[in-house]
Amino acid sequence: MIKRVLVGVDFSEASKQALDRAGGWSAKLEVPLVAMHVLQPPAPMLPEAQIALPDPAWLQSMEDHAREQLEGWLKPFPGGKAVVKWGGPAEELVAEADPSTLLVVAQVGHSALERLLFGSTASRVVRLAPCDVLVVRTQKAH
Repeated sequence: MIKRVLVGVDFSEASKQALDRAGGWSAKLEVPLVAMHVLQPPAPMLPEAQIALPDPAWLQSMEDHAREQLEGWLKPFPGGKAVVKWGGPAEELVAEADPSTLLVVAQVGHSALERLLFGSTASRVVRLAPCDVLVVRTQKAH
């Protein structure tokens, strides 16, 4: 039994389509809609780079900005909840899910390079999720 719909949003057009689909399922099933955006912590690219902790106020402003954007995207879905976390997108989505969640992700997101290096978020979510996963194929405008 599905008790909520959780959707990953990276602010790409593909994730907008995933949010629309998730909102439809949430309404149809009469369960809460939760939209999650995951911020990835800044990290040095080279091992010899000095590790400096980012300014906490800057990190908080990034989180606040992401939450505001996500809440804006949720306006068409009354009662939708915005969640912003730090970490790896697939890992955080999977950690937020439980067996009674319908987890919705876009087939592709922002970065082609990231997909090449690490595999898509969608494929990692499908492999790791403790629940049903709906992968939304991107519909291109004609």
